[in-house]
Amino acid sequence: MNVNIKNLQKFIVVGDRVLIRPLEDSNKTNSGLYLPAGVSEKEKIQSGYIIKVGPGYATSTQADDEPWKEKTDAVKYIPLQAKEGDLAIFLRREAFEIEFEKEKFLIVPNSAVLLLIRNEDF
Repeated sequence: MNVNIKNLQKFIVVGDRVLIRPLEDSNKTNSGLYLPAGVSEKEKIQSGYIIKVGPGYATSTQADDEPWKEKTDAVKYIPLQAKEGDLAIFLRREAFEIEFEKEKFLIVPNSAVLLLIRNEDF
């Protein structure tokens, strides 16, 4: 974890997206063969830890059938299931890769997340 956490706090993830630090896959198979670079990037699914979560799905806040009510611009959101620290299994083809301070991150829409693994102490 080379990236300064303080610098990541400046990131604002929008909408229904999550910021993921992908797990590094080994380029070596179980039988000892070394795979060329880029093979793991072509895999259909990938995993990684969720670093930041967007606010969720925006919903309409005003009903048009009540014209006497004062209009507000406040947006309400339906929150996502994902939380910071969850291990996410997601569709690789839906992810957008970015690099920040020489480390790779992925921006993934919530619809591409297949499974969340949460380690909570009960």
